[in-house]
Amino acid sequence: MKLITDWFRRTFSDPQIVFLTLVLVGSFAVVLTMGHMLAPVLASAVIAYLLEGLVVILEDRGAPRLLAVVLVFIAFLLFLAGLLFGLLPVVSRQVTQLVQQLPSMIGEGQRLLMTLPERYPDIVSPDQAQQLLDSVQGEIASFGQRVLSLSLSSVVGVLTLIVYLVLMPMLVFFFLKDKDLILRWFSRFMPGERGLAARVWLEVDRQIANYVRGKFWEIVIVWAASFLVFSFFGLQYAMLLAVLVGLSVVVPYVGATVVTVPVMMVAWFQWGWGSDFIGVTIAYLVIQGLDGNLLVPLLFGEVVNLHPVAIIVAILVFGGLWGFWGVFFAIPLATLVNAILRAWPDHPVPAGRGA
Repeated sequence: MKLITDWFRRTFSDPQIVFLTLVLVGSFAVVLTMGHMLAPVLASAVIAYLLEGLVVILEDRGAPRLLAVVLVFIAFLLFLAGLLFGLLPVVSRQVTQLVQQLPSMIGEGQRLLMTLPERYPDIVSPDQAQQLLDSVQGEIASFGQRVLSLSLSSVVGVLTLIVYLVLMPMLVFFFLKDKDLILRWFSRFMPGERGLAARVWLEVDRQIANYVRGKFWEIVIVWAASFLVFSFFGLQYAMLLAVLVGLSVVVPYVGATVVTVPVMMVAWFQWGWGSDFIGVTIAYLVIQGLDGNLLVPLLFGEVVNLHPVAIIVAILVFGGLWGFWGVFFAIPLATLVNAILRAWPDHPVPAGRGA
């Protein structure tokens, strides 16, 4: 107990540590309690933070701040319009086609499942095959109910999306335009001595900015390569599957494993155990291998120096706290924790003092 009390006395006798702790606890509390209400503001702040890098590049080349903000904001709107009116309709159409074909795919899977006792009588018995089939049918029925409930709430989802599409671009523009004004307003409530928090922010800013830029290009490159490969082989739902493969790189290790299942299932139901199936499987595995062994080191280097175990733990912890967005921002949040631990002062225990 004395070790703990001594540690608290040594650590929190530093006002900078107290300030950093209060900032972290306050931010965590705000996100947990009001994250749903402030979701558009938080998302807009993140987008503005990402676009700030482009604004700085234009400023370094002599453009006034306002002109740089306007140019970057117009580029952001064009990119958003391309997603909404170019990519989203194609993906939505292929999702509809896939849902319509699901009954035949499920029927083919059930037929294959019931042939297992005949092919492998020593491994799978008819009762085991029937139990597995009943379990699969139960999961399919449960999935159908969830889809139905989702469709019933789709009107609310559409209205929320419309609000986001109107509100978030406005917030992004004002976050970029009035960045200095907003930061000065926040600095009024901060103590003069905040060197520790500044060191943490500088490291997090450097690592997260490079990570997000690299991750954006990784998503684009993997998506484009997957779409070209799937289209070359004539794989159904090529755009939908390519988007899934591209987004899977957001969650290292786990994402690639999960997205492999739909890719292989669609290929198998389309071709069976044929040469096309083997070809698209090999090409897909080559894309994954090049992504992990060539593209990631090229884009990131040692920017995000996190052990694979730390990344997986971050995905589980932050995903459990905030769902999809926790998974999406798991690595930046883990980088924040790592930066805090590295910047945290190390107070050695004085000689002769113990428990």
